[in-house]
Amino acid sequence: MPVKTRMKLKFLGASKNVTGSRFLLEINEKKLLIDCGLHQERELKERDWGPFPVAPNSIDAVLLTHPHLDHSGFLPKLVRLGYKNPVYCTAATADIVKVMLLDSAKIQMIDAENKKKRHEKKQIKAPHPEIPLYTTDDAEACFPLLSPLKYLQKIDLGDGVTARFHNAGHVLGAAMIEILVEEKKDWRRLVFSGDIGRWDRPIIHDPSTFEQADYVITESTYGERSLPPGENMLAEFVEIVKSTLQAGGNLVIPSFALERAQDILYYLFKALDARLIPPVKVYLDSPMAADITEIFRNHAELFDDEMKALIAQQKTPFHFPGLRFVHDAEESKQLTTIKGPAIIIAGSGMATGGRIKFHLAANISRPESTVMFAGYQAVGTLGRNIVDRPEEVRILGDYYPVKARVIQIHGFSSHADREQLLRWNYALKQPPRQIFVVHGEEEAAHSLAETIRREKGWQVAVPGYLDEYELD
Repeated sequence: MPVKTRMKLKFLGASKNVTGSRFLLEINEKKLLIDCGLHQERELKERDWGPFPVAPNSIDAVLLTHPHLDHSGFLPKLVRLGYKNPVYCTAATADIVKVMLLDSAKIQMIDAENKKKRHEKKQIKAPHPEIPLYTTDDAEACFPLLSPLKYLQKIDLGDGVTARFHNAGHVLGAAMIEILVEEKKDWRRLVFSGDIGRWDRPIIHDPSTFEQADYVITESTYGERSLPPGENMLAEFVEIVKSTLQAGGNLVIPSFALERAQDILYYLFKALDARLIPPVKVYLDSPMAADITEIFRNHAELFDDEMKALIAQQKTPFHFPGLRFVHDAEESKQLTTIKGPAIIIAGSGMATGGRIKFHLAANISRPESTVMFAGYQAVGTLGRNIVDRPEEVRILGDYYPVKARVIQIHGFSSHADREQLLRWNYALKQPPRQIFVVHGEEEAAHSLAETIRREKGWQVAVPGYLDEYELD
């Protein structure tokens, strides 16, 4: 490529950790921000409260891979700080991100108020003022900037730079972003994986792969771990449900509102339809998950063949006997008095906020109840703390002895495991100039990077926070 075209890539998050995905790509004077996520690890939240590393009003475009808050949740603050340009994403992501950002803002406002009361009562001085990172007004200010598009639709970003979104197979509408930089007869292709989905998962299609790329930015959440196949996961899930019901307790499932909640409903429907478990009351205690489930219905064009076949038979995993969507806050509070047996699904997936904390507080000390984490739990989150089985755990400012059965299963995860991450990267028919391994804890990222180096001999880097690379 002629010398006059300069490219730099700076890592503003998800570097040796699994949240806060933000990657700044500079092409001459053009600045593109790929993803705009929140940091959800307690020790990294200072990055969200501190100054943003680049002037928001200098960014020409934001491109979102998908709506999960660790990829989109910082957007309201970025807009409040002065960002006013387009936010490109798929149509499904545009619909879902509105719901998720509003919910995130409401939770932050409620948590800030509750924290203020607790701090006043206990005379604690907080490291940050007891105010939310952003409000519902800030979230709504993002909506006019959302620029929805279809998979494979080309976006002209100017100066010879174009982008296309490819199906990531991770959650409904999730994308991998391909950026092409052209000058005269030369070009460079960059691929940002976002979160790579798993093959042969329910509801949505398998992830896309690429045969050619110069620079690859790949996630590594499960870079050092294999996950059980889907059929084994269903059997494991059925056993957990049956044993909890027999014990007379509640099965409490922290769940992300997007995809994880719908996948859990899918497998509950399959188990009930096949009479693998007895009839049971199932509460989806998440207005956001209920709203997103409705968006799923509105984007049936993104379903895989198996899901379309169920719909053709007039069956749906989003409506079955015993399932109740809980919207009202008072009804949610009443669920904390249920002694069981029942299944309670609530957000968030890593128990970092939302209604799940109240259900955990009500059940964590009950030996007959089960807390089931359906997927990865980042270091520094309440979910990870509980999975590590301490004698007691702090929830909503109080300490509770951990007596409930605590189980973590990974079959529900919508992230590719180690073998599938390698499968995705190895689809390249020519060696890339560089692979950057991100969105994984340090051990997982280095494990994936070392395997690629050893097996392929490719150039692989594991960037740190604020590391910057000049791209040829």
